[in-house]
Amino acid sequence: MQILSVFKEGEAIPTAHTCLGPNISPPLELKDIPAGTQSLVLIVEDIDAAPKAWTHWLVFNIPPGTGHVNEGKIPSGAIEGLSNNHTFGYEGPCPKYFSGTHHYWFRLYALDIVLGLPRESEREAVEEKMNGHILEEAVLTGSCTS
Repeated sequence: MQILSVFKEGEAIPTAHTCLGPNISPPLELKDIPAGTQSLVLIVEDIDAAPKAWTHWLVFNIPPGTGHVNEGKIPSGAIEGLSNNHTFGYEGPCPKYFSGTHHYWFRLYALDIVLGLPRESEREAVEEKMNGHILEEAVLTGSCTS
């Protein structure tokens, strides 16, 4: 399974997808989804945030036939959960609030179930329901420097 975007593995996330630009989610290509997948989960997190990783975007119950996530959109039928600011939607990297380089994981999970969770679910609830149902995981890492 692969997740691809307008930036390659380890590259800087373009300004358009940060708070220094329009702060819209990047387009994503989802490839090689495993057979038996019932839904996909996308978690975008700043792994250098302290004291723990910061969730910038949470999308679950993405239909397994989804090949593309358009810029600034969520796939039809998917559910956007709550990010760390208890808000819905994409919260891009924001280098004006940190110093140095931070790394962002765009993690895609293929699940053998559809998650029975409400829209206002937070990451912890999603991860708890995913437990034992992950078929495969893919990670795309981007960076942002203040």
